[in-house]
Amino acid sequence: MSISIRKANQQDFPAILSLIREFSLFQKTPGKVTITLEEMIAVGNLFQCFVAETAASEIAGFASFYFVYNSWSGKGLYLDDLYVSADFRNRGIGKLLLRSIIQLAKDEHCKKLRWQVSKWNENAIEFYKKTGAVIDDTEINCDLLIS
Repeated sequence: MSISIRKANQQDFPAILSLIREFSLFQKTPGKVTITLEEMIAVGNLFQCFVAETAASEIAGFASFYFVYNSWSGKGLYLDDLYVSADFRNRGIGKLLLRSIIQLAKDEHCKKLRWQVSKWNENAIEFYKKTGAVIDDTEINCDLLIS
């Protein structure tokens, strides 16, 4: 299967939003997705994402990210979500997406790439460990919803 990785554009947003919803079901947290297509469009370049596209122009997965500044290490890249649709798993697509994120971090002279992984997702943890990632289980996420 031929897969290309590219930066997402606004025409990809409906497919990406569908994958975000699919991902939330996989995570068993569908109620947490509150973003709308209109909001994705309204934020312009704030939403940054790579997509994995098949030869038939189907979006098989995505990796959303944003740049950060870490007070301890400097410029960094945060991988917000990496998800491959169930129909396309075990074909190396996740690896291609992650490599694209790593390359972007290198190209942009980032000091660190950071992301989260659910403790229960053993497959993802093993996948990330194979890249050399250190899985830190000492920090706890904090969310404060502002609306």
